[in-house]
Amino acid sequence: EVQLQASGGGLVKVGGSLRLSCAASGFTFEDYHIAWFRQVPGDLRDRISCITNRDGGEHYDDSVKGRFIISRDNGKGMAYLQMNDLKPEDTAVYYCAARRGTGWGTRPYEYDYWGQGTQVTVSS
Repeated sequence: EVQLQASGGGLVKVGGSLRLSCAASGFTFEDYHIAWFRQVPGDLRDRISCITNRDGGEHYDDSVKGRFIISRDNGKGMAYLQMNDLKPEDTAVYYCAARRGTGWGTRPYEYDYWGQGTQVTVSS
């Protein structure tokens, strides 16, 4: 059974940090690019960062560049999102997703597997 399980969300104050984790099982993790999306109620699910399958190339949306760091451990089937200097506008449900296609994969429909989401709330 394919599973992606996101965890690590919570309530944090402005300027604080959180580290999200994404645990994968049931598929060949190192064959898949991993991305983190976030979504607030009423809005689309937006990709904020992704990391390629083998060489670990990283991409960040401008809204998180310089504050968030994506990483992965293929041996453990894990991906991470280190979030620093958090702002109220970072409040959202965060999802990890996996895709096997080529390219960066900016749209949710391009992803094959999804985690269940973890809530991040940044209080001012």
